[in-house]
Amino acid sequence: MSEAIEEAADAIRAGELVVYPTETVYGLGADALDETAVERVFAAKDRSHEKPISLAVPDATSALEYVRPTDREERFMREFLPGPVTVLCEKRESVPDVLTGGRERVGVRVPDHEVALDLLNEVAPVTATSANVSGRPSATRVADIDDEIRDAAAAVLDGGETGGTGSTVVNVETGDIVREGPNADDVAAWLDANADGS
Repeated sequence: MSEAIEEAADAIRAGELVVYPTETVYGLGADALDETAVERVFAAKDRSHEKPISLAVPDATSALEYVRPTDREERFMREFLPGPVTVLCEKRESVPDVLTGGRERVGVRVPDHEVALDLLNEVAPVTATSANVSGRPSATRVADIDDEIRDAAAAVLDGGETGGTGSTVVNVETGDIVREGPNADDVAAWLDANADGS
């Protein structure tokens, strides 16, 4: 797999798009700090710029280069990442506004999938958004990937069938689960247990 990972990483470094597996659904990856590459992701998905895109990194520690989490947010990240959870944190200046729709927060994702982590250990941060045209079902197998996405991608990494449900999106600061997905009950329990911010 390493040659395929290397090719995909090179494509991302060159500003191109790559499809990669996660434990939830297939993702569409590009250099999350490259505005032009991020624009390509929006175009391939036919996605509104009002809808932010998250970024993926290989571990919670490397996320600190791109976001400024509170102590509580960092504790949450270290508890739940890697895993099918996206954590909203204050972004650093290096994260382009196009990724977040001009918002101050960006979603952070550490996929619990060997192929995704191999890729992210080569190149990061990478956009973390489902590899589908907006409004269509997310892909759980390479065979399910929309033709438009396949045509736009320089490489497709096949990791077999994935879990099938988008990640749980959490705003730890407000204690809100923005989107329920895997581990939502555990996330809610953690938020309740840590509600005082301690």
